[in-house]
Amino acid sequence: MLALLGLLTIVALFVVILTKRMSPLVALIAIPVIAALVGGFGLNTSKFIIGGIKDVAPVAGMFIFAILYFGIVTDAGMLDPIIDRILRTVGSRPPRIVVGSALLALLIHLDGSGAVAFLITIPAMLPLYDRLGMDRRILACVTSMACGVNLAVDGADDPRLRVAAHAGDGHLQPADPGADCGARLRVRVRVAAGQA
Repeated sequence: MLALLGLLTIVALFVVILTKRMSPLVALIAIPVIAALVGGFGLNTSKFIIGGIKDVAPVAGMFIFAILYFGIVTDAGMLDPIIDRILRTVGSRPPRIVVGSALLALLIHLDGSGAVAFLITIPAMLPLYDRLGMDRRILACVTSMACGVNLAVDGADDPRLRVAAHAGDGHLQPADPGADCGARLRVRVRVAAGQA
């Protein structure tokens, strides 16, 4: 019953936001609260809200600081020498820059923190994309795909999952071919995105 309520909540969020019947801010606040009340949680809903805010506040603070910091650094031109050095090394070839962006995000995301991967990769590479007139959506796509590596068997989240489930290495071994196929597909998409 609770899973069905959660699914209906997500569907309702998508419908009201995509049809523009509510602003995203109002929808993301009102619909989950209504769902919690329908689910019979009553006054516990306020505890859920406070707990959620406590969990999200540090990450939100980090994002706000990073956006302000990297915005000031970029506007001041402090990243220009780094961008010039990258362009001298790899040239102005978009496929190389896209694959380099993916490798940077991949290396940063090996610790399992998606927020840190985005906070380092996007501000570092965005001025380079802007200077070459490349589509910013490619950077977002490539970074997201690189962060998907933790869904693979050798990702940082996998050892935590094994410890929590009291599972050995052999339990997840059947997933290796699928993870390998996904990794190869990610590389092909990055190269294709760089040539677009």
